[in-house]
Amino acid sequence: MRDYSFDSLLEIMKRLRRECPWDRVQTNDSIKGHTIEEAYEVVEAIDRRDDEALKAELGDLLLHVVFHAEIAEEEGRFTIGDVIRTLLEKLVRRHPHVFGDVEVDGADEVKRNWEQIKMDEGRDSVIDGVPSVLPALLKAYRVQDKASKVGFDWVRPEDVWDKVLEEIGELRDSLGNPSLDPRRVEEEFGDLLFALVNYARFIKVNPEDALRRSIDKFSARFRAVEKRYRDEGKNIHTATLEELDRCWDEVKREENGGGMRHG
Repeated sequence: MRDYSFDSLLEIMKRLRRECPWDRVQTNDSIKGHTIEEAYEVVEAIDRRDDEALKAELGDLLLHVVFHAEIAEEEGRFTIGDVIRTLLEKLVRRHPHVFGDVEVDGADEVKRNWEQIKMDEGRDSVIDGVPSVLPALLKAYRVQDKASKVGFDWVRPEDVWDKVLEEIGELRDSLGNPSLDPRRVEEEFGDLLFALVNYARFIKVNPEDALRRSIDKFSARFRAVEKRYRDEGKNIHTATLEELDRCWDEVKREENGGGMRHG
């Protein structure tokens, strides 16, 4: 019977590094993009509520943790044991309400304490630790959330919405000025997106999740339109916009059981 322990995984990783031509030549830099891809595949499995896929994708992500650590160990930098020890020490240090005598009143206070502990660990800013490679919507959301932990935040959702409307007006004004530097238009558009992300945070919506689901919805409907044209022996590339719109509306009606719904 095969040993399915964590130690067995480590041994297999070491063997792959010795015997597999591809694995042997990889570096932390060469596989970092694959690591990001695996993390997104975990998210996709969660969104699909597919436990079998989630089980597999978590395994792939775990493989990358072990892979990165094995490369580092070979170069004498650190080991997987160092990774685990660092994690355990951090978990204990950042949960004094569990492992110490600190009392907290709910999850919000836990998050505030967490941010203060990270500052005590030597960070220069409360927004340190937000990865620069995060998708822009998610990065905006995380930066705003971290700033809110020190009270730098709006109070009422309606005030945030007023800011969104203000940014829409500024973008519209910039578009109406033909002599304006195009970079200013980009700046105003960015300000509008940033304000929308802030509003999403106030209405308890993760903007990255929301946009991803809207993209998935659009993609599914567009594929259905393409399929309908193929099934009818028509060329979608020669269809007019009016014809495509009619087909799109039909797909939406069928998707919603024959009822009418915007979206």
